[in-house]
Amino acid sequence: MRVLAIDTALEACSAAVLDTEHGGILASEQLPMARGHAEALMPLLARVLDRAKTEFAAIDRIAVTTGPGSFTGLRVGISAARGIALASAKPAVGLTTLAAYAAPYIAANDMLNVVAAIDARHDQVYLQVFGPGGRTLVTPRIASVRDAVRAAGTGTPRLVGSGAKLLAAAWPAGEPAPSVIDERRAPDVDWVARLGAAAAESATPPKPLYLRAPDAQPQNAAQLARR
Repeated sequence: MRVLAIDTALEACSAAVLDTEHGGILASEQLPMARGHAEALMPLLARVLDRAKTEFAAIDRIAVTTGPGSFTGLRVGISAARGIALASAKPAVGLTTLAAYAAPYIAANDMLNVVAAIDARHDQVYLQVFGPGGRTLVTPRIASVRDAVRAAGTGTPRLVGSGAKLLAAAWPAGEPAPSVIDERRAPDVDWVARLGAAAAESATPPKPLYLRAPDAQPQNAAQLARR
């Protein structure tokens, strides 16, 4: 199976091609950026496919991160994945950014908890906690930093994501410190590809996982009165 992975959910524009039968990751590229995903994505996809010596028609599945993350970034990646899937008549699967963050740590050692946390600002994080065997202990949600630390559980969990340092700073004194604090700003797109290969196909196309409403809301005072 050849999987094209796309990630524009956070502070990177990334893509990878995975061949599960021959060679593993054939090509991947990650461009750190907070804005400009829409302009960067298609040229990046062209470069990655060229380095993988493949084309859209040869892809068997498209995998894309669905959030939580930037509202604009999520729409860019998901729209591209759905468009490519429609044009090539191939399935598209969605994966959370939190699962993509946690995947390499679960693969390395699935006995220690992994806490995937994304900085949601205003002293909040998007959070998911994975236990032994990669089992979800706390489902994806938005929480205050204090509540997220409580949800992280006991022991010496591994903290990963742009919110990892926030949790580490709020860690209770006297408790064993987290064994890993990895504050990378975006997940490894190679793992998005691997998770995409393992994911079950869905009859519905990928949809954004926002977890909260956008900060910008229409103002009632600005609405025009009807006549």
